[in-house]
Amino acid sequence: DGTIRAWSGIDGACLRTLPNAGMSPVSLAVGGPNGAVYAGAASGAIGVWSGTDGSRLVDLEGHPGHPVYALAVAVDGTLYSGSSDSTIRLWSNGLHVRTLFGH
Repeated sequence: DGTIRAWSGIDGACLRTLPNAGMSPVSLAVGGPNGAVYAGAASGAIGVWSGTDGSRLVDLEGHPGHPVYALAVAVDGTLYSGSSDSTIRLWSNGLHVRTLFGH
C-alpha cells in the first residue's frame, strides 16, 4: 500500500506510520546519528524521514527511472544507494557527493 510502518519487536504493535510515503518502497535502511529512515523507491527516488518524529525531510533524486534496490547508512550518516543503473551513489547531508560506476 506504499506505507512505511515501524513495528514493536516485543508485541508486534504498530508504533508509527510514516506520513506522505506516496512511493512504492523496494528497499529500506535506518541509521545515522538521529536514526533517520531511508526508503528506496521503484522510481529511483529515495525518501528520508526523521527518526525522531517521523516527519518527511527530503526526497533524493539520484537514480531516475531505476529502482533503488539497496541502501546502507554509515555510522556518520553517509548514505549509500545502489540501483539497477549499475551505480552506487554516496550522499551526505542530503547532497549527492560521489558516484561509483560499474557495480
